[in-house]
Amino acid sequence: MTNVLTGVAIDGYDPVSYFTNPEPLRGSPQYVHEWAGVPWYFASAANRDVFARAPEIYAPQFGGHGAMAMARGYLSDGNPQIYRIIGDRLFLFFSVGNREAFELAGAAALAQALGNWEALPPARGQEPFVPPIGAGDAPPR
Repeated sequence: MTNVLTGVAIDGYDPVSYFTNPEPLRGSPQYVHEWAGVPWYFASAANRDVFARAPEIYAPQFGGHGAMAMARGYLSDGNPQIYRIIGDRLFLFFSVGNREAFELAGAAALAQALGNWEALPPARGQEPFVPPIGAGDAPPR
């Protein structure tokens, strides 16, 4: 999930900090690493270097989309301030209610989300669909 205004992953939060601090930290453009075509910000050079060695461990699951939405079969933005670490992986949620529903559903929700994620086309939403110029225009008169 990238911020539509800045293009930075998870709204500029440091993904490593979710695992090392009581609360996630904001990253800085001073410590940036590009992965999957997106800049990721970090609170320190050490966190940036840890991420660079194994980004798939620290990046949010489902591309940062909300985990409960994924379990229900659709994509929604995940909020980097509403999260859980489950099985040593970072999951973001659209809302506190979605997070609670996911936790109540337990392993079934996680299994459904994983299945739905795997069923997505190979790009998994990494590249947004951009219709060809004129595709949404009315036919010429």
